[in-house]
Amino acid sequence: MTIYPSSLSPAPALTDEATLEVALDCLLEHLSLDMQGGYTLQDLFEILLRAASRSDSIEHTTQRLEGVPSGNGIRYHLDKLDDITTLESQLNAALQSRIPPKIRKGKHRIAIDLHLIPYYGSVNVATEPYIYRSQAKAGTTSFFAYATVYVICRNKRVTLGIHAVHRHETLVATITYLLAMLTPLRVRVKRLYLDRGFYSVPVIRWLKALNIPFLMPAVIRGKRGGTRQLLIGRKSYATRYTLNSPQYGSVTCQMRVICSYYKGFKGKHGIQYTLYVLHRVRVALEQMHLLDDNTK
Repeated sequence: MTIYPSSLSPAPALTDEATLEVALDCLLEHLSLDMQGGYTLQDLFEILLRAASRSDSIEHTTQRLEGVPSGNGIRYHLDKLDDITTLESQLNAALQSRIPPKIRKGKHRIAIDLHLIPYYGSVNVATEPYIYRSQAKAGTTSFFAYATVYVICRNKRVTLGIHAVHRHETLVATITYLLAMLTPLRVRVKRLYLDRGFYSVPVIRWLKALNIPFLMPAVIRGKRGGTRQLLIGRKSYATRYTLNSPQYGSVTCQMRVICSYYKGFKGKHGIQYTLYVLHRVRVALEQMHLLDDNTK
């Protein structure tokens, strides 16, 4: 049983060893997998945690350690995790089992992000439903997509849930699924932050209909029209904008156009424009960038 440090402990911060022990305890408690070759599930998780914490590959990690399975051996066991629904349920149980008590039964700022992982392999029966098509990036238009929901508390992130996005799943369905995870935790939405991947007519219309306070970056589109026509002047300003979609119609929303200056950053100069869509959110224009940075 891992003893968690408190503010009254002699060492109120987790050490590297204690962090590893806590993570291993959580994974071993909630995830199961049949192992072969004389290695244990703990061996597998220790390698994966080491690779993840160092942003390293499984192959390189195993090559630097002695007495561990090869990279192919690790992948052989990971390939057994082909039931995405079960795996997702186990991972969410693990995440929610370690939620700090102050998070539960509270009203918080909630953020939802959409993540795309480049996919270069061949499509099979297990992966086909989860291969997400998007704009070309890293030499491919195929991705594994997953979305996360987390609490922002004292500018820290506490992940509450993760969801593998089905290729035919709508963005509204993704948000609905993630927000539904908050109900059993008795966590309520004070303000919702979404990344630009959710910028669309159906999402904005749905959130406005539910009257949920939200903020999300808008995508700059068009050569002269669209949101690009809002990129004018040298001062930030507020305006109303109607977003149109050939498939989903239109929705009118509040837009904030934020002007900042590159000042030589990455060799760039001049004005940088950033657009935000918001509803029932009151924040000074000069604080918009800071507010968005706190969700990252």
